[in-house]
Amino acid sequence: MNFDLIVKTATLADGRIADIGIKGDRIAAIEPKIEAEAGRVIDATGNLVSAPFVDPHFHMDATLSYGIPRINASGTLLEGISLWGELKPLLTHEAVKERALAYCDWAVSMGLLAIRTHVDTCDDRLLAVEALLEVKKEVSPYIDLQLVAFPQDGLYRSPNARENTIRALDLGADIVGGIPHFERTMEDGRRSLTELCEIAAQRGLMVDIHCDETDDPLSRHIEQLAYETQRLGLQGRVAGSHLTSMHSMDNYYVSKLIPLIAEAQVSAIPNPLINIMLQGRHDSYPKRRGMTRVPEMLKAGIRVGWGQDCVLDPWYSLGTADMLDVAFMGLHVAQMSSPADMARCFDMVTNVNAAIMGLDHLGMEVGKTASMVMLDAGNPIEAIRLRAERLCVIARGKVVAERPKRDMALNIAGRPSSVNRRHKA
Repeated sequence: MNFDLIVKTATLADGRIADIGIKGDRIAAIEPKIEAEAGRVIDATGNLVSAPFVDPHFHMDATLSYGIPRINASGTLLEGISLWGELKPLLTHEAVKERALAYCDWAVSMGLLAIRTHVDTCDDRLLAVEALLEVKKEVSPYIDLQLVAFPQDGLYRSPNARENTIRALDLGADIVGGIPHFERTMEDGRRSLTELCEIAAQRGLMVDIHCDETDDPLSRHIEQLAYETQRLGLQGRVAGSHLTSMHSMDNYYVSKLIPLIAEAQVSAIPNPLINIMLQGRHDSYPKRRGMTRVPEMLKAGIRVGWGQDCVLDPWYSLGTADMLDVAFMGLHVAQMSSPADMARCFDMVTNVNAAIMGLDHLGMEVGKTASMVMLDAGNPIEAIRLRAERLCVIARGKVVAERPKRDMALNIAGRPSSVNRRHKA
């Protein structure tokens, strides 16, 4: 068999050294040694070649808007939402699309080839929805982009949000979103979850809810989300994003809640960079980290993936579209320091996130879509530790980004040294 592209001597995430043969947009072979003709051969020289990075939680309608019309002075979630309300009337179709496309270019350079973005449906113009639908089409040759119809200001709290959310789904948004803890009352939040899940069930769609993104331990909408998931037969199609109130909940209640989430097969998407930045702002000391109970959920068999959430927007003043940054922060805050846990964090920003998004075509297996990233690292743990450079990014069988490997040799006490920054255990 001849191939369009062969990646030679790649180190896979499981430690195997193999050649990867690509034909068209598919992985056609993964073997210890491939002797065949190819249109191009890339020598990985033992570098890690993995499935692409995947971000299951982002806000592309707001990205790269930092400082417009002002900066979030308090650094809180609520001021960020208020600031977004000031920014929305200033949005134009062209500006939203331009910033989103710029972010997508940035993402590709970082090996991030699948993104789920929430898009606000509380603007009657649905300007951002229409702009991001165009972006989705334009980036489809190299990025899997999913749109969540997201009533940012509350399905019931915001006038026309319910009608606009349905309109957004009719236009082509892929997933039903919501924010029950931002409704006027806990009861309104509960009702919004019931209706949103029913809409998803009727349309055969997935659900991704901003759920209990608060320090309030009495915000327990995740319990309702798990109930509706089972009632409507949505198992495996529902995600609860953030879940930060679980950080502050009574331990006995959580001992009941976690098995309910596992039983309902609801996925969890914590966003460590943003969660630890926004939560705990009302605390003096001790100050809560505000991230949900990741190790406990993993132990219970709940599917947990790390999300980016924000880059340079009303809620977050930093960010680089680097899912290794996300995994790095996540393992610190969750205290996932064992080798197995650290390797798992790499899997969470690649394969697990792809599973949460229902992207079964991604992965380093024969027959899967030939989308992958080559990193200047020898294994997943090293990739996280170094936030390794992306040496080559392949999307659907085509090289879409590459950079030369930099020499990072050290000088110790004035002595020339050939010691590379990579230090393998």
